[in-house]
Amino acid sequence: MKEATGLLRVRLLHSLTGNQIAEEMRARGADSQALQQLEGKLHWAGAIFSGLSMEEAVELRKKAKELGAEAFLCKSLSARGKEKEAADLIAAGTLETLKRLAESLQEEVGRSLREMLENWQRPRAREWLCGGRRLQLGERTLVMGILNATPDSFSGDGFGVDIDEGLRRARQMAADGADILDVGGESSRPGAEPVSVEEELRRVLPLIERIAQEVEAAVSIDTTKAKVAEEALARGACIVNDISALRMEEGMAAAAARAKAGVVLMHMLGTPRDMQKDPRYADLMGEISSFLTEAVQRALAAGIGREQIVIDPGIGFGKTLEHNLEILRRLEELRALGYPILVGTSRKSTIGKILGTEPDDRLEGTAATVALAIAGGADIVRVHDVKEMARAAKMADAILRVKQAEPKEEEVVKWGKI
Repeated sequence: MKEATGLLRVRLLHSLTGNQIAEEMRARGADSQALQQLEGKLHWAGAIFSGLSMEEAVELRKKAKELGAEAFLCKSLSARGKEKEAADLIAAGTLETLKRLAESLQEEVGRSLREMLENWQRPRAREWLCGGRRLQLGERTLVMGILNATPDSFSGDGFGVDIDEGLRRARQMAADGADILDVGGESSRPGAEPVSVEEELRRVLPLIERIAQEVEAAVSIDTTKAKVAEEALARGACIVNDISALRMEEGMAAAAARAKAGVVLMHMLGTPRDMQKDPRYADLMGEISSFLTEAVQRALAAGIGREQIVIDPGIGFGKTLEHNLEILRRLEELRALGYPILVGTSRKSTIGKILGTEPDDRLEGTAATVALAIAGGADIVRVHDVKEMARAAKMADAILRVKQAEPKEEEVVKWGKI
């Protein structure tokens, strides 16, 4: 197949049954005959090629079928979807089938698919470079505790500029199992009004300085402002958690790069002021994946190293309840991007809408989302209730992060090699 032009992109679906792949196809207008071919088939992997011309799609379908994959032409949901004769193509089969397909494709498309398949299967153990610290990921889920140095947090736990109270909470969170303490001085709740740089600095800098000196946990600054990030990093923070993914201020990426800080790049539709005004997606996971891929490229271009980057799908930031649930169901797909994943569901409105509870009464709902996020591939969870969520994470890790020990010699003799 010739190298496709324009906006052709490829992404992986998580391990799916045929029925689940059929849902992707149904959203793209696949006919009933094509859908029937998938009924009852289990444990498939899928790749979606979007932005194809019809000629490219037909050629790719032929190649995929020759290599043993099922391949279906669908209505395009990509940016080229407004053009005549545009198509998406879904190729489904075993991982080995998709690997053969990747090897057969030329240049960027084949390379992208190969990298995604490798990322999908790569062990999750790695280090996150955060300034002078190296945080170990993969062996267990890391817990990020939320410290809101604001008077208007949605969760009602803000403490404003009361440094003693903030420091007390930081110590308690560290004792309860927080690996990271995320300090924020500006609310990002839906409809929140921005605060000035000076006010944000007044709220966070004295607290960050004290925590860095007196508490063992790593310190993160939750901000979209380059000046705030720079000053916080100079006073002991080692992570920048930027909900704008380095978009709002040009100097943010440079500040993180200079300090070799860890960075969290989050997907958000719009800004906190308008993100919940009728959020819509043609292809939710595809658009999140594309956004995060572009954010990563922006970070790399600014001199931020790959080992410094963590991605976040942005639960609640420009998403409806249904969007948030779909992200949690399909979180595993983001592993194909090749970066550790942070998930923040704590006390959010999705939980409140389902359970009919206020923010301070969403503990059980948060615990469920934390456990399922870990099952879906989350490496870090951002939470208000550290003690309880650290326990939930520990339990989920015990089930999911099983180390395969080498059998003892006597066991090999007794049972034989399998």
